Amino acid sequence: MKAASAHPNRVSPRTSNGIWFGLLGTLCFSLTLPATRLAVSSFDPLIVGMGRTAIASCFAGIALFMMRQPLPTGGQLRRILLVALTVTIGFPNLSSWAMQRVDASHGAVVLGLLPLGTAIASYLRSDERPSIAFWCASFIGSATVIVFALSSGFGKLQSAHVALFGAVTLCSFGYAEGASLSREMEGWQVISWSLVISFPLIAIPLFLVVKDHGLVATWDSWAGLAYLSSISSFLGFFAWYRGLAEGGTARVSQCQLLQPFFTLSFVAFFFSEKVSITALISAAVVAGSIFVSRRSPMNEGQIL
Repeated sequence: MKAASAHPNRVSPRTSNGIWFGLLGTLCFSLTLPATRLAVSSFDPLIVGMGRTAIASCFAGIALFMMRQPLPTGGQLRRILLVALTVTIGFPNLSSWAMQRVDASHGAVVLGLLPLGTAIASYLRSDERPSIAFWCASFIGSATVIVFALSSGFGKLQSAHVALFGAVTLCSFGYAEGASLSREMEGWQVISWSLVISFPLIAIPLFLVVKDHGLVATWDSWAGLAYLSSISSFLGFFAWYRGLAEGGTARVSQCQLLQPFFTLSFVAFFFSEKVSITALISAAVVAGSIFVSRRSPMNEGQIL
């Protein structure tokens, strides 16, 4: 274990680099729920959930083959399987099922807990030990996101949110495990192997669902599925896992507190919707909590 810096509040260039990669990954993921909502407007949720993984696994297989990557070790394969079951299979299917029943804005209420869940998962499975200041900032940021979502007319929690809570729980542990693996191999390799391992697990169920429901859909639904397959399930993780590995899982995961606000910004830009003053104030509070958590000292097995 490396010794902590003599100045615990000083953020190293490596940590700052991780924060920037985390923000890039968050930007990529910020359109996941809207894209899922578009996709399930025509496709069966299981086709979306498994289809995005199947398509992304093709990209991943090509990338691994072109880069001549060796097979992971037995221990790494077991951990990659956990990432596959949680991030590339569990989360897509649960979130797709939920997005057919509630608006994407509703989903933001529950997914606002993902950064906190990731920090807790990292605490439970690794040697990261965030400070009290970090946990206070994380709780404040998470509470701000949820209060903002509810106050903005996102509605009361419905039964579909049970699926989203499950998605958050699975994804939190998948992020933490993937971040740990990304310290042993490149982040793009972690997500690529996870997708490749996922394919044989979903191939037959996906075939049966497609046989029953078909693939007739609008162009909007195809566009949503294309985004989910290429960005949400594949390319976004290149930046996200690298950020978690370099900046620390608990710390960088807080970047996702900004995800609902990034989503609102995209909606405002593409659909000319106004962003309220409440959204701006809430975003400022969240940005402040991220700044505090970013500067908070940690006892962990990496250089800060």
